[in-house]
Amino acid sequence: MSKKVVLITGTNSGFGWLTANTVASHGHKVYATMRATTGKNAEKAKALSEIENITVLDLTLTDDKSVTNAIETIIAEEGTIDVLVNNAGYAITGVAESFTTTDVQEMFDVHVFAPWRLMKKVLPTMRKQSKGLIINVSSGFGRFSFPFFAVYGASKFGLEGLSEGLYYEARPLGIDVAILQPGGFPTEMYQKNYASSDPSVNEGYKAIAGIPEKMGAAVGQMMEEVKPDPQDVADAVLKLINSPKGKRPLRTVVDPSTGKMTQAANEAVQVEYSKVLRAYGMGDLLA
Repeated sequence: MSKKVVLITGTNSGFGWLTANTVASHGHKVYATMRATTGKNAEKAKALSEIENITVLDLTLTDDKSVTNAIETIIAEEGTIDVLVNNAGYAITGVAESFTTTDVQEMFDVHVFAPWRLMKKVLPTMRKQSKGLIINVSSGFGRFSFPFFAVYGASKFGLEGLSEGLYYEARPLGIDVAILQPGGFPTEMYQKNYASSDPSVNEGYKAIAGIPEKMGAAVGQMMEEVKPDPQDVADAVLKLINSPKGKRPLRTVVDPSTGKMTQAANEAVQVEYSKVLRAYGMGDLLA
C-alpha cells in the first residue's frame, strides 16, 4: 500500500474525526481541517495534532482565500494531494416553507459550494499527476428527499449531481470520484440538529405537527435496535482510499438501517443511466 496525502474536512467531530484517526492509523498522511483551531475547536485541534501522521489546518470552507491557503500549504509541504474527502456538513430540519432564503443559501454554501470550491482547487494537481481520488460524503437523503429534511436533501442532491457528472469526466484522466451515502448514525451532527428560521408558518401545518415527534421516536428506536456504528463510515472511506484506481464504485451506501432502499435505487437508476449514456454517444465513459 502506497502512502497517500489525504485532505479531510470537518474533522472536529463525527465522521470526520473518526476518518482522520482511521486513515492516519493506516499510514497515510492526513491533513485534518476545521474552523477555529485556536478558538472553540482548540482542544479538538490539539488532540488531533498529537496523533502520528496528522497535521491540523484551520480552514473556513466558505472562504475562497482560506481554501486556497490550505491547498497551497499542503502542496508546498507534500508536493501533492492524493485524496480529498469532503465530509463537513450540518443538519437542519423543519417544514420546507419554514426555511428562509438565508437558511437555504447557508446549507448550499456548506454542502455544495464549499465541496466544489475544494474540488476545483485540487483537480489541477490531480490532472497533472494523472491520479487522485475525491470522496464526497452525501447521505441517503441525497437519493430521496424526506419530509422535514427537504432543504438538507436538496443540498445533498446538488452534491451528488456535481459528483456524478464529474465521475465520468475525470475517470479517463486517472481521477476517481466517489459518493458515500451514510444513513442515520449517532454522531454530533444529529445531536446538534438545527431548526429552520421561520417558525411563523408552522401554525399553518398543524395537520402534520405531530409527525416529526413520531419520526424522532421511530429513529431512536431503530438506533437502539440496530446500533449503527459511525466507525463504519470511516472504514468505508479507508476502503475507497486503498482500492485500486479505476475500480472504485461511484456510490457506496453505509446504512445498516434503511440502506437497502438506497442501494436498490442506485442499482436501478444505474442500469437506465448507462443505457442513456450509450444512446447519447458516451458509452466510452462507462469503460
